[in-house]
Amino acid sequence: MKLFDHVAGLTPIEMSTTMIDGRRYYLTPTGNKYKSVTTVISNNPEKKAGIQRWRNRVGAEEANKISAYSTGRGNKYHKLVENFINNEHDTELYKEDTLVWDMFNASLEVLNNINNVYFQEAALYSDVLGLAGRVDCIAEYNGKLSIIDFKTSKKYKKKEYLYDYYVQEVAYACMLLEQYNLKIEQLVTIVAVESGMPQVEIVPPKKEYLIRLEEYIKEYEQTYEGSIRG
Repeated sequence: MKLFDHVAGLTPIEMSTTMIDGRRYYLTPTGNKYKSVTTVISNNPEKKAGIQRWRNRVGAEEANKISAYSTGRGNKYHKLVENFINNEHDTELYKEDTLVWDMFNASLEVLNNINNVYFQEAALYSDVLGLAGRVDCIAEYNGKLSIIDFKTSKKYKKKEYLYDYYVQEVAYACMLLEQYNLKIEQLVTIVAVESGMPQVEIVPPKKEYLIRLEEYIKEYEQTYEGSIRG
């Protein structure tokens, strides 16, 4: 197994979370309460309507079962990847879940493109955007400093379904630049699927993603009057 190099000297940001009216906020070291970037993006009316249509189609019980299954699969995969990149590979962890292990093993060739790891599961925030969140991985991917996001899915995703991932990743890129003066070169989305090699999409941190993020923030603040910006 490959050993990953980790970049020393950067102090992780410590943040806790709180729920306000069922929505997640982060408590920053400077004493502000900032909206979760995930919560803001998922507030999109079209997305919420699409999820509700799906729940109506399959029924609440089946929808809850699928959601719980997907969350469990994603959490296990994330933990295996996190340990692997931390050079703490544990072959006993989730050994009974052969599907998750198959997805992880199918990802190894892709994961080996990662090196010079700055952070994993890192808390970040932006005073400019009034947002905070926790990014999967900040590291070089094929030699370029990247925001790396790990996803799981039953099958390969259509390109248009990945757009909001890029929006979220560009938010992390802004936070990283603001907090550490590190400039991201690319956004890397790795989607592990239940059969076959993972789907890997690499895009530059385009201005259009930032514009869409700002639209999401505005939509969120219009939906929830008195939204906390800091």
